[in-house]
Amino acid sequence: MEKSLLSILVDTQRGGGQSILATMKFAILPIAKVFTICFMGCLMASKYVNILPANGRRLLNGLVFSLLLPCLIFSQLGRAITLENLLEWWYIPVNVIMATISGSLIGFIVACIVRPPYPYFKFTIIHIGIGNIGNIPLVLIAALCRDESNPFGDSNKCSQDGNAYISFGQWVGAVVLYTYVFQMLAPPPGETFDSLEEEKLPIAAPVIAINNAIPEQVPLLTQQKPEAIILESSKRGKIISRLHYLVEKLKLKQIFQPPITASILAIVIGTVPFLKKLILTDDAPFFFFTDSCLILGEAMIPCILLALGGNLVDGPGAGTAKLGFRTTAAIVFGRLILVPPAGLGIVTLADKLGFLPKGDKMFKFVLLLQHSMPTSVLSGAVANLRGCGKEAAAVLFWVHIFAVFSISGWILLYLGLLF
Repeated sequence: MEKSLLSILVDTQRGGGQSILATMKFAILPIAKVFTICFMGCLMASKYVNILPANGRRLLNGLVFSLLLPCLIFSQLGRAITLENLLEWWYIPVNVIMATISGSLIGFIVACIVRPPYPYFKFTIIHIGIGNIGNIPLVLIAALCRDESNPFGDSNKCSQDGNAYISFGQWVGAVVLYTYVFQMLAPPPGETFDSLEEEKLPIAAPVIAINNAIPEQVPLLTQQKPEAIILESSKRGKIISRLHYLVEKLKLKQIFQPPITASILAIVIGTVPFLKKLILTDDAPFFFFTDSCLILGEAMIPCILLALGGNLVDGPGAGTAKLGFRTTAAIVFGRLILVPPAGLGIVTLADKLGFLPKGDKMFKFVLLLQHSMPTSVLSGAVANLRGCGKEAAAVLFWVHIFAVFSISGWILLYLGLLF
């Protein structure tokens, strides 16, 4: 980093405190904007107003995830990326993996000390180790860059570069969520988080030999088909069934979500000059499509904040009682206080080793944000699939409440180190 903490304090005293006040402005104002919009969403979802009920929030989340966020990623990442940038930005996906590893190690240590109730040991590790590398950083960058006097310079370039860096790492985060997180949140074998008997569903129907089958179970036209056709169709059926099993096993449907597909399209089109000039540049023949995506992408920020605020209206619910105060407090403390210093050390070491582009302060700022965010909202979606959605909702509630204060402090530190 360009400055040490000691030099920041010295410069602040020499400047009469003006620099630290300016830094505090840019650290606190984005959080204040986020908190204000979330509060409006919470108010709209409250029983006193009830304009944004649970079904409405579900539809709004679906709209953001399936349309608005992919449009923002495609337009911003596609316009910013080039083949040269692709080679320079290689550390962004690596940083996401490093954040997962360091966060999980800290989560393991915290879980060993706190000893959460059975069976929430791996649950504790995941909710400390997996941060929100997409939605909230996009919101913070948008709020920070909106100010013309922001420390990163031109507002449009600030927003475009920041969104491109964040979007470039999202595909790795999705792979981590639907592989590592999905496996870690699995309940104990033969049990569920509610200690109920889990229903056993067969993966595939048992194959019945035709010669030994009951006549009523044999298809009517089976005996009319030649033996070669039966063998060929059975081979084809086996291949198709194996492909279906492979897709289910690798969770490809979950991995290739709309934001990930948009990221891949943006990278492919943005790195091919002919396609980029055809679609993404201002004078491109099909720029109307990109411009439409830009317009829709601008609606992502307020919509996702309104939905997030509405989701907090129900409070922690019964999930906190299951986890216990000690485990919940440990997850909040580990995620918001212990993980960011480890991330600061990782990014600083990468900078010293020359892995980061020289002079690109927004690049370093985004890397630091990836280590400092609250628990990923998408981990709550995976937890719902695994049967521990109420507990995840309680953790997300408390983490996001306290993140309002912790993120302000970390942004204040990061801006001080960068500028």
